[in-house]
Amino acid sequence: MVSYISTAIPFAIIFLYGCLGEIISEKSGHLNLGLPGVMCMGAFGGCLFVSNYLGSFSNAQNANYFLVVLLSLMGAMIFGTLGGLIYAFLTVSLKCNQNITGLALTTFGSGFASYFMGSFKTDLQKANFTKASKIIAKYMPIGDKTGWFGKVFLSYGILVYLAIALCIITTLIFNKTRVGLNLRAVGENPATADAMGVNVNKYKYCSILIGSAIAGIGGIYYIVNNSGVWDNSSTLEAYGWLALALVIFTTWRPVIAIFGAFLFGLLDRFGSFAFLFNIKLNPFGDVLMKILPYLVTIIVLIVTSIIGKKETQPPTSLGQNYFKEDR
Repeated sequence: MVSYISTAIPFAIIFLYGCLGEIISEKSGHLNLGLPGVMCMGAFGGCLFVSNYLGSFSNAQNANYFLVVLLSLMGAMIFGTLGGLIYAFLTVSLKCNQNITGLALTTFGSGFASYFMGSFKTDLQKANFTKASKIIAKYMPIGDKTGWFGKVFLSYGILVYLAIALCIITTLIFNKTRVGLNLRAVGENPATADAMGVNVNKYKYCSILIGSAIAGIGGIYYIVNNSGVWDNSSTLEAYGWLALALVIFTTWRPVIAIFGAFLFGLLDRFGSFAFLFNIKLNPFGDVLMKILPYLVTIIVLIVTSIIGKKETQPPTSLGQNYFKEDR
């Protein structure tokens, strides 16, 4: 069981980065269905930066740990932000339909990553990805000395703890700062926020770009968790869709996203766990495990709709473009 949990947590972190990024975007009233594409672009950006850095070393073990982590984050965030900028310009400035724009961005980001990741063809470049993933995934030595507790809680790289910290910080910003109050006002009623002197477009742009940057980190963490191997964009894209479902499951609350992501990670890894322990699933059971996160999300959506509490509902203006002339 300890092995099952420790294996599920890294996958949960992929969902968590994507979910947190989307929550920040949706708090401004923008439903970014381009999240899977943004995560794919972030994966490429992180690999690009790290590959160029490690390429300057004859032995990757001589590379600076903090620089490898920093460059992977920078690359993922820059390319994730680029994807977000495309979406923000089209939906905030040009008032394009958010759903269509998001779906187009997913298609673009997936194709973008597939094409350019395919350009890393040399054995040296592929080896650099593997080496970088091992460097980034380094964990505290105490993790091996504290039994099951260390295995479950202390045996992960810095990006795992960064995701949890970002969720806590984001919650505090949403609930305890003027910036958070203004952002929630923009998402609930942009016309009222505008009348009160809040720069609506500025908040929309910032939330989309920051959210996309965080989602981009989820992309590079997928590579790290996959031992530096890029299979294809479809797997990461599927994780992006699950992250979108997780937003609804957690009712747009970052702290709850931590526990929701863990649950999704457990469900995602159950098939591998069953295989290792010779737990046989019939074809129906195998399919059910794959769609279970979506089924759970639908149930949560139905329950929260019936309850009707304000705190469990999405921002009122979610998916609706704001036209200042209609104020």
